[in-house]
Amino acid sequence: MPLFLLVIIALLNSSRVEARIRRYKWDVKNEYKAPDCFRKLVIAINGQTPGPTIRAQQHDTIIVEVTNNLFTENLAIHWHGIRQIGTPWFDGTEGVTQCPISPGTTFTYRFVVDRPGTYLYHAHYGMQREAGLYGSIIVGLPDGESEPFTYDYDRNIILNDWYHDTTTDQAVGLTSVPFQWVGEPQSLLIHGRGRFNCSSLPVPSSDPGLCNTSYSDCSPYRMIVVPGKTYRLRISSMTSLSALSFQIEGHNLTVVEADGHFVEPFVVQNLFIYSGETYSVLVTADRDPTRNYWITSNVVSRAPKTPPGLGVFVYYPNHLRRAPPTAPPAAPAWNNTIPRMAQSQAIKARQGYIITPPPVSDRIIVFLNTQNRIDGRVRWSVNNVSFTHPKTPYLIALKEHLTGAFDQKPPPNGYDDVNYDIRIVQPNKNATSSNGIYRLDFNTTVDVILQNANTMNPDNSETHPWHLHGHDFWVLGYGEGKFDKFSDPRKYNLVNPIMKNTVPVHPYGWTALRFRADNPGAWAFHCHIESHFFMGMGVVFAEGIEKVGKLPSSIMGCGQTRGLYRP
Repeated sequence: MPLFLLVIIALLNSSRVEARIRRYKWDVKNEYKAPDCFRKLVIAINGQTPGPTIRAQQHDTIIVEVTNNLFTENLAIHWHGIRQIGTPWFDGTEGVTQCPISPGTTFTYRFVVDRPGTYLYHAHYGMQREAGLYGSIIVGLPDGESEPFTYDYDRNIILNDWYHDTTTDQAVGLTSVPFQWVGEPQSLLIHGRGRFNCSSLPVPSSDPGLCNTSYSDCSPYRMIVVPGKTYRLRISSMTSLSALSFQIEGHNLTVVEADGHFVEPFVVQNLFIYSGETYSVLVTADRDPTRNYWITSNVVSRAPKTPPGLGVFVYYPNHLRRAPPTAPPAAPAWNNTIPRMAQSQAIKARQGYIITPPPVSDRIIVFLNTQNRIDGRVRWSVNNVSFTHPKTPYLIALKEHLTGAFDQKPPPNGYDDVNYDIRIVQPNKNATSSNGIYRLDFNTTVDVILQNANTMNPDNSETHPWHLHGHDFWVLGYGEGKFDKFSDPRKYNLVNPIMKNTVPVHPYGWTALRFRADNPGAWAFHCHIESHFFMGMGVVFAEGIEKVGKLPSSIMGCGQTRGLYRP
């Protein structure tokens, strides 16, 4: 039986579930803030960035009334990791599942959180996410149920990188000829707080308020702990570019959850985390209680030009402002892929919570990640095709049979894996663009192989975290070099693979995924690096469209649906 029917039946029939309705009213607008001591225009929710945390229990209904007061920008908010079973129109992906929310209007999202775990929300229009519109969704188990691990307190930390340029500046540069890259971020934030060195500004500002370390916004993040107690830290990454390592000086981190699924516990000193991922780790305050300790985040997988993010792990009753007596711990080598690959391979489903994948797939799609040029502009592509958004969202076009709304020719299922050398700059860098989609037969099993390759710069391959909307997938394996379609599938983990919604593909490597196309709708699958998706690194899957219910008119109003909008 398809997943969406099973979930609906469970919700209707379970006498143990006492679902609640949780309502939120959000005012989204631009405000001046200085999260790293540099004042800039951000996008805030009710005056906050990160935005308010949504807290709920499994099976609750979330209702968020969003008013767009940005004046000159559209808006859409994606509920990252929430599968939207039965409500694909509220996935919050502009151009895929809805028309954007126009300035001065209000849009209401309504969906069920069907699974416990740690999730996120963020802007999904243009590059607005990196302007500060993001936050956490924490879903607990129903009353009377508990996780397979114990802890005393539950805390939530979002990691981010931070730019001083506006997203409009960046978007214009990325689409210009000659190309203007966004560069490395100026700061790393730990739960919305960082510290930029104001004296490093290239040109002193005549505005003394532009950068000021006395701003309360940029005081270091501090987490107060009671000696001897164990804390569940829900660590999430909302970076726009950077892969990160996270550590708490002198303390072990036991990984117990990834993207809402329980992990067979393993211990790390550095947690490597990629944009869009969420983890729960257990940490015990078992060190010398007379001092405080550093919390750090560092850039990995790119030559670090951004200073570390710093916070303080404060042992009660030490003073909040007492600095640790040591220097912050050294960062792992940024270009050493071995420990990052080892962590990826160590993440397995916890015994007793294993969801066994189908033994074979019905379809295999290989996605070669490449950097290309189209009409002189730099683009990111999949199988040499760079994704472009249509004016009419796919979900509406498919449901209403608007065949002229997007290219009906599907993108390629693979690339010339025999002759393509993934370790060189390609002699022909040209690519094409398309807004065609992959149509999946409903309730079939699909394998996706993400294959990394060299960029247009010599000896350079980047880490790409890929996020799938509307589904979780089994992570069957990782490998180095070019995927071998004959030998590598024999190495797949079909015994206890973890399920996730976001996964990295490492430099010059491959990652193999499997998922069931059992959630009717149109779903984005894309690199979660903000500039990469903006530049075309993504695809769209469509499945079971005939099973999608009546579309709400509130998602319409753009493209071929103009005139159909009803608030």
